[in-house]
Amino acid sequence: MNEEIAADAAAARYARYGRLPERIRVEDMTEEVEGTPRAAAAHDPAGSWKYYSCLALDLGL
Repeated sequence: MNEEIAADAAAARYARYGRLPERIRVEDMTEEVEGTPRAAAAHDPAGSWKYYSCLALDLGL
């Protein structure tokens, strides 16, 4: 009896979902883009103190 229920459940599942979709290749999911020269010069060590965050300083300790 359990085998019949399992077979019915499998048939219902297959009828609803069919089969898995085709695999997507990694090459189709990624895209290579050249970086701009401005992106490399965006870091300013002299101005990095502006973005420093410390919990003790935030709490006034």
